[in-house]
Amino acid sequence: MRLTIIGCSGSFAGPDSPASSYLVQAEHAGRTFSILLDLGNGALGALQRHLDPDDLDAIFVTHLHPDHCLDLTGLYVFRKYRPGTAPLPPIPVHAPPGAQERLHAAYDGMDESGMRDQLAFAEVRDGAVVAVGPFRVTAFAVEHPVPAFGYRVEADGAALAYTGDTDSCLRLLDLCRDADLMLADSAFVEGRDALRGIHLTGRRAAQAAVDAGARRLMLTHMPAWNDPQVCRAQAAEVWPGAVELAAPGATYTL
Repeated sequence: MRLTIIGCSGSFAGPDSPASSYLVQAEHAGRTFSILLDLGNGALGALQRHLDPDDLDAIFVTHLHPDHCLDLTGLYVFRKYRPGTAPLPPIPVHAPPGAQERLHAAYDGMDESGMRDQLAFAEVRDGAVVAVGPFRVTAFAVEHPVPAFGYRVEADGAALAYTGDTDSCLRLLDLCRDADLMLADSAFVEGRDALRGIHLTGRRAAQAAVDAGARRLMLTHMPAWNDPQVCRAQAAEVWPGAVELAAPGATYTL
């Protein structure tokens, strides 16, 4: 199983990275299966450096803030209006309730069919499991001001736990239990961001990783105003191994 960081900037696209989007791929039945975790603003452009978006087998959206889903509107345009391409079946999009209506409204002026001919929306619920080729994807409701999910992706005997946006919560530990890699929100900084119930800090992400028995910890979703080394240092106060930082365009093997 391979993880490619399409975009890892938190809350908005930064100068060096689009907003949240993560490509997960694995070989199965003689071909490469590709799923996407989130497609935030700016990510569709970077995605095209790694594969034709028509080759996506499914998309999983953590929540409906623009930095995690807004480029689905661009994907709709890419698939519907690109010249010289035959119609393809819609891409399954697993997302929190209301995603279809929210994105239809964001792309104003469509007919009543909305995006359904290109993107097949399915509502995500806590504990739901979706099989896509070699992948088993399980949704876990996490702690954020809007309905939000983390996703556990399992294939080839490996497990990736992507937290999406969350603060510490019990379901976060279930999501990350014994994961080979915990890809963790680190938008907040200890001593600066006092609000709870929104994001993890590096330290809180590391504590969750330790408590869940994760094997690797990678921090992501840092806004451009964060110093990544501060986030890493705060995580290192708790995490016993190397604290990794998500790098846009990088590919990691699990």
